[in-house]
Amino acid sequence: MLNKKEFIKIRKELSDSDSKREDIIQKSRIIIQVSKKIIYALHRGDLKSASSYVKDIEKGKKELEKIDTSLDTSINKVAFQEYAEALCYYHFVKSGKVPTATSLKLDSESYLLGLCDLTGELMRKAVNDVIKKNYKSALEIKELVEEIYGEFLEFNLRNSELRKKSDQIKWNLKKLEDVVFDLKIKGMLK
Repeated sequence: MLNKKEFIKIRKELSDSDSKREDIIQKSRIIIQVSKKIIYALHRGDLKSASSYVKDIEKGKKELEKIDTSLDTSINKVAFQEYAEALCYYHFVKSGKVPTATSLKLDSESYLLGLCDLTGELMRKAVNDVIKKNYKSALEIKELVEEIYGEFLEFNLRNSELRKKSDQIKWNLKKLEDVVFDLKIKGMLK
């Protein structure tokens, strides 16, 4: 009555698909974990460890890109966002510049979502810089976040994850403005 060979074929297809999905999840988790290590190392001022982790995350991204990511999982999207955040923060700390989506070989949405999260790390860095009496750095960071916010204002974002995350930029900028204002009131910035 039933074609048994077809069911064998379907079971194999489902098993293969599930195996690929698990591979995507596992590789994505590694990227997410390494991105956190990069950011943590940078906040501690450990550029050497961060550089080592950058090599690991770039290798992980290449491995994830080899897999057909059209399967029903969104963790790979999170991994690319975390990759963007970590690499943008790394390059900012190292050179004072934020890399482009093109140079990171990322799609626009992953890059923009990563930039939204980047502003939180920049705010944290600015606060740490103020603690270390590096007031000029805090001002430069505020100006960068202001620039990022200005670019996001030019988008016509619908009610999506990107729209919701872009609100973070506004709140991070407000906190940075408060920090800079306080420094100016106390005469620590001219």
